[in-house]
Amino acid sequence: MDAKRSAFVAMLSALGIVLSAISLNILVGQSAALDLSHIATFVAAIFGGPIVGATVGLFGGLYAGYYFGFVFGQGFVALVGVPLGKALTGFTSGLLYKKLNIGNNPHRSILTVPITLISYIPECIFTILYFLYIMTLVNGAGMAYILPLVIPKAWMEIAVMSILMGALVGNVAFREFIGRFLHAQTVRKLT
Repeated sequence: MDAKRSAFVAMLSALGIVLSAISLNILVGQSAALDLSHIATFVAAIFGGPIVGATVGLFGGLYAGYYFGFVFGQGFVALVGVPLGKALTGFTSGLLYKKLNIGNNPHRSILTVPITLISYIPECIFTILYFLYIMTLVNGAGMAYILPLVIPKAWMEIAVMSILMGALVGNVAFREFIGRFLHAQTVRKLT
């Protein structure tokens, strides 16, 4: 990574941590909390590609990993598992966005919504397996009872974020602003 890309990763990782820290303190139900850190992950993946998206997802997910591990009591496994799941979403969204060449499509704003939604599928599967098997293996007690709350809540978050990402991708000023953090070609390519 060059200096601009590294600064972009650091800035968006910090944004992911801040969004996570703020949003996780708003409870949704008794056992699940709102986490908006993927806003930074999706911006990084869409504008920076799969590696940048995965890196921001990993670092941006550290607070959520800490929160679920040590505030909600899932232990050290959450500190590792949660960021890995978020990195998976960052990688998937960046890869899909790049391979499908959405950034150069005149309908990029509309196409970003389903790409963002589809990008969450691998993390969703990872989350289900995490609760069914990893938590049981590490903590000795299955937490499958929480899945009916966690999975729909996560999909609602991703749905809201997909609409936000569609709006951001459609905004020329935002694309130019983000392009300045990466390189000059991004601005020309995305406008």
